[in-house]
Amino acid sequence: MLAAAGDLLLAEGMAGFTFERVSAISGASRTTLHKWWPSRGALAAEAYFRTVESTLAFPDTGDIAADLTEQLLAFVRLVTGTTAGRVIAELIGSSQTDPELAAAYREHYSAPRRALAVAAVEAARDRGQVRVDVDAEAVVDQLWGACYHRLLIPDQPLTEAFARTLVDQLVHGLRTREITPS
Repeated sequence: MLAAAGDLLLAEGMAGFTFERVSAISGASRTTLHKWWPSRGALAAEAYFRTVESTLAFPDTGDIAADLTEQLLAFVRLVTGTTAGRVIAELIGSSQTDPELAAAYREHYSAPRRALAVAAVEAARDRGQVRVDVDAEAVVDQLWGACYHRLLIPDQPLTEAFARTLVDQLVHGLRTREITPS
């Protein structure tokens, strides 16, 4: 059911996404779909996550800068190079007025994605790659929040170069190095 729902969602977006269409494609009855998902938005959110989950698998090479860069690049490629970007923007927009979609989005997409990134930063902290006082939640907000901003408010393009710059500036900071006279 989720595979059929995900395929339909990516093909047609929320405009063409209905219980009736998912039922016809998947072979599951509408009653079954309604039993498991309280709204079409809730079904769409879970289907979206299941569809993109493998693309957004978080790497674990032991190098936090490389892992964050690769993860952010995978996200940028997904949302700029496929229909997934349009769909996630629709889901975020619709979640503002659909409480079931908002709950499903948090449960099936944003919370699991966030947890992976937070765990990666915390593991890097445990390995001594980042300062002990680094707020892993804030790191996630800094990186993905900037990407979502450019996706949803496209004043500036969301590009791979932008993603690389985000990680580089986060890892290396903004301060100039103080040079001590020799």
